[in-house]
Amino acid sequence: MAQIPDPLMGDIWPTALPGMEEADYGSATLSPLGSFEIRSFQSFVLVYTVGEYGLDDTGSIKIVQRWTQDGGGYQFDDPKAMNYVTATASNGVPLQLYQEPHPHQRPWYNGLRITVSGGYLQPGETIRVVLGDQSGGSPGLRLQTFAEENYEFRVLADPCATCVFLPVSSPSITIAPGSVSSWVLTAPTLRRIGEPFDLGIRAEDHWGNAAAASDEPLFLRASPPVEGLPDNIRPATGARGTRVEGLIAREEGTYRFELQDSDGQTLARSNPLIVREGLLAAYWGDLHGQSGETVGINPIRHYMEFARDVAFLDVTSHQANDFQVTNAFWEQINQLTVEMDDPGRFTVFPGYEWSANTPLGGDHNVFFRHEGEQIHRSSHALLEDRSDLDTDARTLDDLFAKLDGRDCVLYAHIGGRPADISRAENAGLRRSVELHSDWGTFEWILHDAFDLGYRVGVVCNSDGHKGAPGACYPGASEFGAYSGLTCFRASELSRDAIFDAMRRRRHYGTTGSRMHIDLTAHMAKGSVCFPEDPRISAVPPVAARTAQMGDIVRSGSDTVQLDFAVSTHSPIERVDVLVGKEVLETLRPYTESDLGNRVRVIWQGAEYRGRGRQTYWQGQLITDLAQIQRMEKFNAWNHERPIRLEDPNRVTFEAVTTGNFGGVDLWLSEARTGSLTIASNIASQTVDLSKIGFEDHVIDAGKLDRKMRLFRLPERMEATDFSGRVTVPVDTIQGDVPVWLRITTEDGHRAWTSPIYFIPE
Repeated sequence: MAQIPDPLMGDIWPTALPGMEEADYGSATLSPLGSFEIRSFQSFVLVYTVGEYGLDDTGSIKIVQRWTQDGGGYQFDDPKAMNYVTATASNGVPLQLYQEPHPHQRPWYNGLRITVSGGYLQPGETIRVVLGDQSGGSPGLRLQTFAEENYEFRVLADPCATCVFLPVSSPSITIAPGSVSSWVLTAPTLRRIGEPFDLGIRAEDHWGNAAAASDEPLFLRASPPVEGLPDNIRPATGARGTRVEGLIAREEGTYRFELQDSDGQTLARSNPLIVREGLLAAYWGDLHGQSGETVGINPIRHYMEFARDVAFLDVTSHQANDFQVTNAFWEQINQLTVEMDDPGRFTVFPGYEWSANTPLGGDHNVFFRHEGEQIHRSSHALLEDRSDLDTDARTLDDLFAKLDGRDCVLYAHIGGRPADISRAENAGLRRSVELHSDWGTFEWILHDAFDLGYRVGVVCNSDGHKGAPGACYPGASEFGAYSGLTCFRASELSRDAIFDAMRRRRHYGTTGSRMHIDLTAHMAKGSVCFPEDPRISAVPPVAARTAQMGDIVRSGSDTVQLDFAVSTHSPIERVDVLVGKEVLETLRPYTESDLGNRVRVIWQGAEYRGRGRQTYWQGQLITDLAQIQRMEKFNAWNHERPIRLEDPNRVTFEAVTTGNFGGVDLWLSEARTGSLTIASNIASQTVDLSKIGFEDHVIDAGKLDRKMRLFRLPERMEATDFSGRVTVPVDTIQGDVPVWLRITTEDGHRAWTSPIYFIPE
C-alpha cells in the first residue's frame, strides 16, 4: 500500500532547509522487504547513503516510527537480548546510538538516533544499521502486536549538525496478522418480526487482529431456527470478514447462533438477538477513531471499510485530532462520508475531535449530521496552512459559541487530554459523555456531570488508532482496555434516526460486548416526559406513565417502579441500580446459597485523570491451607504481562489498569479454610477465606478508584437472561435524580445505560 499523500498528512517539517530536494540530504534502503507476522522476531538492514551536504561531526540521522507502534524498544548493550541494534559507518567514524521516545513531532514518536562522533561522512558514504542484529545471539527485533499494511521506517537527517531534522525517505514493510486463534460471531441485538438481518463472522489471531480465513467450510446453527440460514458457508480465501445476509426471524423470542467447524466443534457463540414487535431496533456503533492521516495507521478508507465489513458496525464516524486535519483531509473526510453512508446498511457521520488542552476544555467529539460544515479547530499546532486561523475555537466556550445552532452533536471524551466539562456548558450541543474507550473506563466523568447538574447520556467508543474501529485491542501499548461500543435505539438505520437517538440519549455503552438492555420506569398518574430538555427548549411535555433510558421526566410521585431486562453473551455477574453516583441496589441472578469454592479477585483503577493514568500491578496471591485447583483470568489484554498458576498455592500476576478492571477466578479445594494473602506493589492484605462471601471485600489503594475486590461466585454460572423490578426513590426537591444501570458479566465486560432524569418542578 502506498504511503498517505503529504497534503493529507497532519505533520509538519522545517521550513529552513539547506537545499531544495530530499535527495540532497541522503537516501535510505531497507532489506528485506515484504510481509512479516505480528510479534515475530526479524532482522532488518537499513543503509543510509549520505547526500550532497555530507554528514558533519555531531550530525545525526534518525529512524522513526508512528506513535502507535508497540514493538520492541531498541537496546545497544546486550547482543544476546531482543531488539539489539548496531550501526557502522563505511569510513569507520565512531557513531553513538540512542533510543528516543519522542524523537520528532506527532505521529513520529518512536525512534532511534545515530550521531556522528569524532569525524564526518563524505557524500556517498554510508551508515549501515542492523535493527535486530542476530550475530551475537539476539533473537532479533520484536515487531508490534497489530497488523499494518504500510509500516514505515522513516529516515530523518541532520546533515549540518543544527538539530534540524529533514525527511529523507520512508522504506516500509507489511506487518501481517498471525494465524487464526479464535472466531467472533456477531448478530444484531434487537429487530422486529420479519425484519431481515445479517450475521458477521470474523477470525482473530492471538492479539486480536482480524486474521485471514481459509476456505474451509463453516457451519451455522440457530436456536430457535431462522429463515434463510445456510447450513454451511465458505469464507473467501484471505477474507477478514464474512457477512451472511438476508436472514429473517418469524417469531418473537431470543435467538442465539453458533459457529461450528466440520467436526461439530463450537468456534464461537453470538450475542443474543431479541426479536419482537416495536417501534425501535438496535444499531451498534463505534464513532471515535483515527487513521494514518493523523496519529493512527492506514488510510481513512480502510478505517471505514473495516468498520463496515470486518467489525460489522452499523454506525461510525472518523474523529481526527483537529490540529492535524489539513484542509485537504477535511475535504476528503466529507467526500468519503457521502460515498459510504448507505441508509439501511451503514450510517457514517462527518466529524472531528476538538482536541484542546484540558485547561481550555479538553477533548470533545463533534458529529455533523451533514457534510459541508466548517471545521473549528482548537489550534493549528501541526498545520502549515494558516489561512483559516480565524476559524479556530481555542476554548470550549468558543467552540460552543461557533457551533451554537448548527446541526451537530458533541460528546465529552477522556483521551490523552481529559475533557473538563466544568469549563462550559451547552446542553443543546453536548449530549453525552464517553465512559469507556481504549484509554480505559471513566465513570467519574458522569459523576462530574451529575455534580454540575448536566443531563447527559452515556456512550462508549474505541478512540482506536490501529485501523480497527469496533474491534481494537490494546496490545502491548499504553492503552489498557478493549474497544467500547454504543447501542443506539432508533426507528431505522439512517442519519436522521441515529441523530435523533443521539440527541434524546436513547443509547447505552459497553466495553465491547453486544448485550441487550431494556430499562423502563413506571410512573404514577400526573407524570410527564419532555421531548427536549426544558432548560433549552419550550416544547411542552407530554403525559407519560413510562420512561425509557435517556428520558427527562417529572414524576407524579416520590417513587417509581424500575423494570430492567438484560440478555448477554456471557453469564451475568451483577446488575447495579444507581441513583446518581450511589448504588441503590445490586441484583444477581443467583443467591448466596449458590456460592461455591470459587473466589474472584479483581484489581482496578487508575493513578489520576491525565495521560499517565496507568496503574501497573505486580504481585502474588497465596493460599496457606486451601489449594488452587483451577485458575482463569479475565480482561488480561496484554499477553506479555503474565498471570500464572505457579503451584497449588500461588498465583503470580502482572497487569495494567486504566480505570477499568481485570482479575482472576480461583477454584479452591477448601474455599472457607485458611487465608488468602495478596502481596502486590499496590495493595497487600491477608484475608480470612471464611469471610469472603456474597458482597465485595474491598482493599482500598487510593488514587483514582484504585482498589482490589474479592468475592465469592457460584462454581458454574449460566444465567444470560435476567430481569427484575426495583422501587426507586425519586424525590427531586434537592435537584435532578438520575437513575441508571451498570451491568457486569462473568467474562469481565460491562455496560452502562444512559440515565433517566427525574427533574423537579
